[in-house]
Amino acid sequence: MKTIHQRIKVKDVFNGYQDKNWDGVVGYGGKLDIRPIYQREFIYNPENERAVINTIMKEHPLNLMYWVKNGDNFEVLDGQQRILSFCRFLDHKYHIEINGEKRYCDTLLKEDLDKIKNYELDIYICEGTEKEILEWFKTINIKGKELNPQELLNATHTGTWLTDAKRYFSKPNCAAKGLGEDYINASVERQEFLETALKWINGGDVQGYMALHRNDPDAKELKEYFANVIEWIKKYFTTYRREMKGVNWGELYNQFKNAKLDAYKLEKEIVKLMEDEEIGNQKGIYDYVLTRNERSLNLRTFDEKTKRRTYEKQKGICPDCKRENKENKNKKWKFEEMEGDHIVPWSKNGKTIPENCQMLCKRHNGIKNGT
Repeated sequence: MKTIHQRIKVKDVFNGYQDKNWDGVVGYGGKLDIRPIYQREFIYNPENERAVINTIMKEHPLNLMYWVKNGDNFEVLDGQQRILSFCRFLDHKYHIEINGEKRYCDTLLKEDLDKIKNYELDIYICEGTEKEILEWFKTINIKGKELNPQELLNATHTGTWLTDAKRYFSKPNCAAKGLGEDYINASVERQEFLETALKWINGGDVQGYMALHRNDPDAKELKEYFANVIEWIKKYFTTYRREMKGVNWGELYNQFKNAKLDAYKLEKEIVKLMEDEEIGNQKGIYDYVLTRNERSLNLRTFDEKTKRRTYEKQKGICPDCKRENKENKNKKWKFEEMEGDHIVPWSKNGKTIPENCQMLCKRHNGIKNGT
């Protein structure tokens, strides 16, 4: 990949600046695509934005930026947040404070405004194959807000499919957010809704799905799948609770979408489990009522004092070893070699109280717990 260093003034980048929202942002006389399809949405907060202007006014380095040459035009490879920060200020979108006074760009002293407009940016113009450029995008040090894994994948899987997928899953107030915001603990702008849907539909292999569908004309399959998951949740889990947000619903849907479920019975059991003080992870109840995996519940365990007292009472002997009537029946195990176990299991209404505690050797405790 070939790179050419240039110093370009802020005013030249701001020339022709237009923020067309989801349709993109352009500048540099209309020749610069400031927000290419693989870039994230604007995520700097006001403090970050003002820090950019403050850096410029102090004439401190703003760090390198990278543009990709595309015929006679360019697109921002790295530097979107910084460019948008000074463009938004010059577009009268926010103010800075000088000596305790709020100042928009049109109320700055001329010398201060000129200092901003004439500030020279260090920009490297990159030319090369798509593969070279996108690989470089993955390895350069992005300043300010680090790219998350999904944003990096978006950079390497551009195409018609991604354009449609982002419109549905990543646009502010997008359809996916309207459908699933009560069930997904994620940010639309940081591509986390899209990432969640991709993990659900392809068993966690996000990159594999994107690579397979990159050149599809649209993301119809993913959109329909996502809508089906949400519809399934609402059909069988009829009472909404805040614990439902962040459950791995896609995995549950994939396993049980064809199962004969009874919404009334599910709700009745959920109510009972929500009242159970032995359960440490109420969010896991939704997994448990389908999978019967008790590990989802994070059930209460015996504290160290209870285990130690029980160990001393048993004199270090494992009752299951003793019942086996083998040569180890009277073996004394070290405390560290034993684990606390419920004599009456939680599934049979056993409680985490001293009277229900026994110490088993690790082998027998593993056998009892199926591990």
